Amino acid sequence: MNLKLSLFTVLAVLLSACGNQATGQKEHTVELKSTRDSVSYGIGSDVGHNLQMNLKQSGLDSLNMDALFSGMRDAMDSTERISTDKVKAIVQAYMMEAQKTVMAKQQAEADASLAAGKAFLAENGKKPGVTTTASGLQYEVLQMGKGPKPVATDSVTVNYKGTLLNGKEFDSSYKHGQPATFSLQDVVPGWAEAVELMPVGSRFKVYIPSELGWGERGAGQDIPGNNVVVFELELLSIPTNK
Repeated sequence: MNLKLSLFTVLAVLLSACGNQATGQKEHTVELKSTRDSVSYGIGSDVGHNLQMNLKQSGLDSLNMDALFSGMRDAMDSTERISTDKVKAIVQAYMMEAQKTVMAKQQAEADASLAAGKAFLAENGKKPGVTTTASGLQYEVLQMGKGPKPVATDSVTVNYKGTLLNGKEFDSSYKHGQPATFSLQDVVPGWAEAVELMPVGSRFKVYIPSELGWGERGAGQDIPGNNVVVFELELLSIPTNK
């Protein structure tokens, strides 16, 4: 079950909730006597998890939850205490300020990540065995293979593990239980550049600057913006190589 709430749905909930007073009571004592009761509770739990995630991402996790739930109930019963026009104006103004706060926080985090990444690469490039290319990509040769090198139009089969500088792993073919095949035209520039340096049979450790990776936007929750990413790559074969 994965009943994701769209942003529009979240906004509709907030429109209903805004301006209501806290009820002062939390109904956590509903008995689950039947399958219908359990299904109802399960759907409510799933909606709650997704609502919580959406509110947090939108910078709205400090809302009065009792008032929010009261607004939801009033909306379902058609007994809203504030007119729709007034609610829209209140919510719009509140959300604009919340969005400004979220954006300022994200920008501060991105700026800090960019500075930390540059400092790391500057020191890392001085280490024995680390090569820095003209683009700023850095790599270490863990094992040099003897096979052919891929070109930009090839697809490659690899084993890989990707981590952030703090060691957090965001993806791994080993966890997926099998090697992965990618077209070098469909991956980030730093990844493609690194693989094109590798003869088949090679293992490299690769440090990809944010501008050669996922940039300022990052990649969802896994790779924040302006982050250097580290890959351990093993080039197994070039399926398109004849």
